[in-house]
Amino acid sequence: MSDLADSIESMEQLVIAWRAMILDRDSEADVRELPGIAVRWADCQFPFWNCVTLTEVGARPEVVEQRLVEAAEIMRAKDYPGFLWLFEDLLQDEARANLDDAIERAGLKHAFPGTGMAADLSPMPEPAHPDLTFVRVTTDEHLRDYADLNSRAYGFPLEAGRDGLVGCARWKNAVYAYLGLRDGVPVTCAATVDAGGCLFVALVATAPEWERRGYGEAVTRKALYEGAAATGLTRATLHATVAGAPVYPRIGFKPNSPMRFLSLKG
Repeated sequence: MSDLADSIESMEQLVIAWRAMILDRDSEADVRELPGIAVRWADCQFPFWNCVTLTEVGARPEVVEQRLVEAAEIMRAKDYPGFLWLFEDLLQDEARANLDDAIERAGLKHAFPGTGMAADLSPMPEPAHPDLTFVRVTTDEHLRDYADLNSRAYGFPLEAGRDGLVGCARWKNAVYAYLGLRDGVPVTCAATVDAGGCLFVALVATAPEWERRGYGEAVTRKALYEGAAATGLTRATLHATVAGAPVYPRIGFKPNSPMRFLSLKG
């Protein structure tokens, strides 16, 4: 797959996976396909469920600037903050060179970087870790634990994650979401879901005090193993933050799509 095809796949995976996640959270959520922009906005306290992304391939500088302005206007009209997920390789070279100025003029700012990754999965033994017991998420109590791990890992208030996840039926049946328990206490989590023929890895998190013990890798392997066994899918994709990016190559993922997460200024 070429670099551009990888980036298109990465963007399309976000659009497909987030559509189902957002509508599961709220059937009245803002889910729209606009010219050059996909809106996936639950308008809830969990920032990752409030998302817009640019979808055009090879967009010229003036088009990119227009889309950034339009995206910022959508974001300003909402009650809760979120992010514009920008896949840099989709832009024309000149548009990428002028991107910082265009972001500034649109009233946006860089929040943090990310990386789209993909893997063609090989058969693997059922994952295990000597410290952990894996439990599939099937109850609202499990979802609350899953939400709290994400909130703590990403620095959100606990209520933000709970507002995004607790009560979501899809996470208790169609998503292969797992908690890793250490001595009965949830310390790490990961999920996979069928997103248009790929396993999409979502919301991987480890409690800050239990990082760097291989827990995130182990629970991600578990979610991939169970998702692949249930669906038969062998292609997997994800979007990694800087903190998570070193974990995934050990599982077979290759970085292929530089990303920026943008938020509103002020």
